[in-house]
Parts: sequence; C-alpha cells; structure tokens
Amino acid sequence: MTTQENDKPGLLLVDDDETFCKVLKTALEKRNYDVMIANDVATGISLAEQNLPEYAVIDLRIGYESGLELVKKLISLDANTQIVMLTGFASIATAVEAIKLGAIHYLTKPANADEIDKALHKNAGDTTVVISENPLSVKRLEWEHLQKILMQHDGNISAAARALNMHRRTLQRKLEKRPVRD
Repeated sequence: MTTQENDKPGLLLVDDDETFCKVLKTALEKRNYDVMIANDVATGISLAEQNLPEYAVIDLRIGYESGLELVKKLISLDANTQIVMLTGFASIATAVEAIKLGAIHYLTKPANADEIDKALHKNAGDTTVVISENPLSVKRLEWEHLQKILMQHDGNISAAARALNMHRRTLQRKLEKRPVRD
C-alpha cells in the first residue's frame, strides 16, 4: 500500500458528479484522507497508476461507463485497495458483482462521509443484519431482474434487450429510472 507524502492514506474518489466530488473530498480530507478526484474511468485509472490509493470510493455509473471496470482495474493494480462502491442505482446483481470484483462494501446514495468512512474500514460481514419480513414489490423485482440480465450480458444493453425480448430503447428508459425502494 502506498501512502501519500503527508502520511495520510490515499483515497481515490471517482464519480461523474463534480459538485458531489468536491463536497465529499472536503469531508473526507477532514477525516484524514489525501483525496484524488476523477470524473471518468480513464482518469481514475491514470491517477491510480501514478499513485496507488489505499482506499477508493467508486460510483457504479460514471457517465455511460461502469464503475465495475474500475474496481476490477484497481484490484489488479493492488489487491489490498479497500474499495467502496457507491450508487444511486442499487441492485442485487451489481452489488454481488462489485463484491466479486473486490469491493469491500456497497452503499446506496445518498451516503454521507461518516457512512463512507465506516464502510472503508469494515472488512467483515455482520450477522446481526435484520432480515426483512416483506417480499420485494413487483416493480422492485422487475428492476432487479433487468439488472441481472444486464450483468449477464456484460452491460451490453442491446444484448440484454434481445434476451428480454424487449426493444433496446424501452430497456434504456427502464434502466434510467431510479429503482423503487421497498
């Protein structure tokens, strides 16, 4: 692991929302991180290659790119990087893939700096998590199914639409909506 010149642990923050990045950077710097910001996957990779971060907070959807690709690349550069996947488009399929690729935690937006900081240091599972008694709604099940099929087709919307027997544009519209909360 690499620490920055000032002995603060390096943290790579990658999100296409520039305002969100500026606000979160300030909050994380107050928590003793040396924060590098990227607003696209290529810049995130470039920054990581120049100075391996100990921690990373990666948005799932970075413009039209997948943050999952960045998780995979960061782990290939340094398997010890502690990565938290952050998203406003949470699904079971993407959470599973993020963890399989090496993320240690998966948070949904809005998440504050304290929640992110806690997640960056939580390496073990929690057996006390409350299991919901309520089944998912039909709309939420549809959202989860669409995400699962999309993941099975490596994020290729056209291939996923064909597998779902759905027009590509219809699938795009459904994916652009935020998931239903249960």
